[in-house]
Amino acid sequence: MAKVQKRFVCQSCGSVHHRWQGQCVDCSEWNTLVEEAPLNATPFQAKHNLQGGGRMIAMTALDAQSALPDRLPFGIAEFDRALGGGLVAGSATLIGGDPGIGKSTLLLQAAAALARAGHDVAYVSGEEAADQVRLRAQRLGLGDAPVRLAAATSTRDILTTLSQGTPPRLLVIDSIQTMHSDLIEGAPGTVSQVRATAQELIRFAKERGTAVVLVGHVTKDGSIAGPRVLEHMVDTVLSFEGERSHQYRILRSLKNRFGGTDEIGVFAMAGDGLVEVSNPSALFLTQREEGVTGATVFPALEGTRPVLVEIQALVVRVASGATPRRSVVGWDSARLAMILAVLEARCGLSFSTCEVYLNVAGGYRIQDPAADLAVAAALVSALSERPVPADAVAFGEIALSGELRPVAHAPLRLKEAAKLGFERALLPAAVERATMRQSAFRTLGQFVDHLLGRG
Repeated sequence: MAKVQKRFVCQSCGSVHHRWQGQCVDCSEWNTLVEEAPLNATPFQAKHNLQGGGRMIAMTALDAQSALPDRLPFGIAEFDRALGGGLVAGSATLIGGDPGIGKSTLLLQAAAALARAGHDVAYVSGEEAADQVRLRAQRLGLGDAPVRLAAATSTRDILTTLSQGTPPRLLVIDSIQTMHSDLIEGAPGTVSQVRATAQELIRFAKERGTAVVLVGHVTKDGSIAGPRVLEHMVDTVLSFEGERSHQYRILRSLKNRFGGTDEIGVFAMAGDGLVEVSNPSALFLTQREEGVTGATVFPALEGTRPVLVEIQALVVRVASGATPRRSVVGWDSARLAMILAVLEARCGLSFSTCEVYLNVAGGYRIQDPAADLAVAAALVSALSERPVPADAVAFGEIALSGELRPVAHAPLRLKEAAKLGFERALLPAAVERATMRQSAFRTLGQFVDHLLGRG
């Protein structure tokens, strides 16, 4: 009889090792290897032949007619927008976010809205008792919603209960890290348990047509905890972002098999729960006054939604010999260093003896490369103490050569800016003309000269 080999699985990345060691060689995390039960299957032998004994599967043509999936909207416009129009029957959705950010509150509001619309909804909590969830619902004014509520952690018990009679239209599991399968050894939250319980819940969703929403914990770096395969198993991955000290919350679509990615829904935390923000630009723009230096408005783009945010810069001279600081909030620090280098090399502006502080107002986080020109405008304004025109927005990508490159969806950005009262745009020359008054530039040097009044 062949000797049974031990398996040690990393609880951070899911890689398998045949002996215990202090550090995982794949993700470099320490003390994450946990012994798991060996697989019941015998080792694969070359003599095994899988080319017979199976069943025939149906093959279809690529151009065969396919009906669009039916959507199940929550009636919460921002939530439905992030999902691409609503939930799809039989789909699996994973939503992650920091502790206390409002994931359970959002899903309880969504479940109550769907139940009040006449749909059968089940909410299973593995972290709180049923009375705790009920008290939160009463505090949010949702106590009368016909939601079926349970507190359980056994996947077998949950699926056995829901398999009796007509399955619910929506099943919320809060959270997947608390679920436990008796088919797998290990404590809840381990890689094998998360993978096995998620697989059983997704199989139930596909077979019975129930839309399943799984709540996932996040690690200290913001990624969803558990095996990476969990994000591949589900149909949609949503990230609920925000800072506890700020009022707003952003529901961001990271993966969606039934819609576009990078769509966002914006909410504001209020006393009675999460409130939709239909105009997020007004939320992120501060009350601007004439003559303020180091501030520029940038029309960011999240999926198909333009959002106007204010980029603020502060430049402070330091004593000779001191090492200047570079501090960034809401943007990439490496990209700031690149913009500063281009301003020095191509435009003759010196930041080497200055401390530079950059902030995106409202705690918003920007990943759009079109923010380069707006950041440069804020830096030049702060250094020269000349304000950027209050009625202007700026966007464009900066190349290392100092050339200004056009960005995608410029008309959409300009339309949003005009809607909020801005009359002028500072942008690359290659951008197509629009109704808004534009000042176009081919190089960063021309743009800096314009801001400094040289031409």
